Amino acid sequence: MKLRFCGPRVLLLGGSCDLALCLAPLCIDEGLYPILTYRSEEGKHRISDTSGRIGLPVEKYGVEFLDFAERGSIDSLFTRIGHDVDLLVDFAQGDVEALVASVNPDLLYGYFSENIAARAEFARAAAQAMLRKKRGRIVFISSGAAARSSPGLGFYAAAKLASEAIYRNLGTELGSRGITTVTLRPWYIVAGRGARFLRSDSRKNLAERAISPEQAAEAILFFLSENSRVFNAVEIMMDGGLAAVRRENETGSPQRSRDRRGRAE
Repeated sequence: MKLRFCGPRVLLLGGSCDLALCLAPLCIDEGLYPILTYRSEEGKHRISDTSGRIGLPVEKYGVEFLDFAERGSIDSLFTRIGHDVDLLVDFAQGDVEALVASVNPDLLYGYFSENIAARAEFARAAAQAMLRKKRGRIVFISSGAAARSSPGLGFYAAAKLASEAIYRNLGTELGSRGITTVTLRPWYIVAGRGARFLRSDSRKNLAERAISPEQAAEAILFFLSENSRVFNAVEIMMDGGLAAVRRENETGSPQRSRDRRGRAE
């Protein structure tokens, strides 16, 4: 299947993460021009080192600074790239693990400001840039935690859910004007924090259903393409069926569950 895209310039927020660095070469292979954003010198160096190691030609991609903690960086980014954006993949996300009853209030306010308010401001700017071209496609990378949280991940899940709502409504409001959105909810990916968790967890079913960065990047590329435009303003689970298996294990299947006397229900 030949993938088609509404334009060549794709902005990858959180461009120093494993998935973005895996997606960038696939974009280049499809004739796209990825622009990877970073928010620290460490991230900038990671993009440079990885690109050099896999042999990406420097003229085939761009690298730009963007930090949701610095509101001015949003306008500066669009000024530098000339408001020329056809496609967007949003990987950007800060991490916080804290119990609701014990979280530091200053951390809480800063976290939501960066990961919700700043993202909404960015989405507004991206949508306006795409409206100039009367086309655009946006993929937001959420998390399985948005649908099924765990102790300590409540604020992370809340930020993801709020961001999902922002992008869902963009697709609802602008779909008729050529701009569509989709949210992907990956669960366990062998990259970043997912890889660290999988190394520390001995459950076989998690390892068997874990998604490789390459598999995730290929799926993202498809959902970025015009071939997937029938998907708009929706959230799609990307977990190898793990969530469905967990639901079955917890609720019990009608064929396999039994009452206390051992008879099938």
